[in-house]
Amino acid sequence: MHIDVNDNDLKQGILGLVFALVDIIKDTLKIQAYKRMENGNLSEVEIERLGIAIMDLEEALESIKMEQNLLDVVDSIKDGLDDVINEVVDTLNPVRWLDDSEQ
Repeated sequence: MHIDVNDNDLKQGILGLVFALVDIIKDTLKIQAYKRMENGNLSEVEIERLGIAIMDLEEALESIKMEQNLLDVVDSIKDGLDDVINEVVDTLNPVRWLDDSEQ
């Protein structure tokens, strides 16, 4: 059996996966920063520096994704990951366990 692998598609897929994971990490950092801000754990200076750093990161990531033509690839991978996460969360939902046991 012979599998043809297009080097460009492989590169796009790997880069897309890396950028999808970086996007997820960035989103998690934003959530953590917001929680710390809401809890009063950051000074005004820290809040401003963190905000600027996150904006710079977002701009850099978007720029690289556009340069490498990865926007659609990253969105597709993130959508696929969202579907997997939703399925896992649904499977682990205790309310679902009760519904399944009653049937």
